[in-house]
Amino acid sequence: MGSRRLAAAAFATVAFLVTTPAFAQGGAPTPKQSEALAAYERALGEFKSVLAERGRQIEAKEPLPNLPGQALYLARVAVISSYKDLTDAMPSRIGKPNKFEIPPAYFDAAIEPLIDEYARLFDIMEAPPAGAQNSPTPFKDVVDLAAAIARAKGLGPQHAEAAGRISLGLFFAETNGKQNVRNGRSNTYMGSFQTGPSEDRNGHRKWEAIKGEIAALDPQLNARDDKEEARARGTDYRFNHWTNVRDGLMNAHADLFREIPGIVKTLPDPIDQMKLFELIQIVPTPTRSALKSGDLLNYRVSSPTVMKHLRNNSIFAFGQADRARTSASFREILAAMWLFNRKFEKAMAKYAEIKAP
Repeated sequence: MGSRRLAAAAFATVAFLVTTPAFAQGGAPTPKQSEALAAYERALGEFKSVLAERGRQIEAKEPLPNLPGQALYLARVAVISSYKDLTDAMPSRIGKPNKFEIPPAYFDAAIEPLIDEYARLFDIMEAPPAGAQNSPTPFKDVVDLAAAIARAKGLGPQHAEAAGRISLGLFFAETNGKQNVRNGRSNTYMGSFQTGPSEDRNGHRKWEAIKGEIAALDPQLNARDDKEEARARGTDYRFNHWTNVRDGLMNAHADLFREIPGIVKTLPDPIDQMKLFELIQIVPTPTRSALKSGDLLNYRVSSPTVMKHLRNNSIFAFGQADRARTSASFREILAAMWLFNRKFEKAMAKYAEIKAP
């Protein structure tokens, strides 16, 4: 039996064993509590079903549907959302902490194995294409490119280092630190920094405009860039790790590197800094407006379109109370980005490893 078949068999056993705990003894549930429990059990059953079906298709090497990860993603959102509604109705159902660092009110630690299977399937569906051009130093590349760009934008060494650390956080936020991946939920956004074709071209043009400054500041990095440019020529630049990171940073983030001195004063926590720059990926226009406002944390957004984009990226996405929000301040948005915390903690650990003497 192959390793995938063994994994599928193990998952089937786990999926059978994972069940929702019964109500605590001593009192019948209210109608609202019964409804919340039934909704959670339906969502959990659907999540197991979608996981099993996608796993079976992959194991059998069957053609997958377009955007094969979308149904998995929506089923996972429904599980977390319905569990939050359940714990709102029955606070006694809030359980123990979980290894994913999701607030226990949103997640039952008993279903951790299902999320492990979810991640395994996405790893398979988003595997890089055969011609992807990997780097032997993917994390260091991100840090070096970001720091060089920041210096070209006029930052001193300390704030250029902050740009490198923040950008490493973006790499983990976008792909969990995996290079050249595809996207199970999009046919547009690909590569280490998950850019679309137009974003990659725009970033490339911006890089060419500052390449002379980069060459003067860091000839060694410029020589590496020449090598990677030649290697990627004639291919999709998003599947060369170096060129995709470079162009992704130039497209969305490089101009905002100038704001880092003020950002680190307002947000001294490095993880909050990473969250802010991730918001440049998700809702760029209001984030730039918030930075210009002079009162970043209290700047409020109320556009339905902006709130939709936040929810589509796991911010205010789970449970009726969160989804009912019609506005939020940036202080509230940053606090609601708890699903990114674990990724950014990994980025911080990797950054410390890169900078270790």
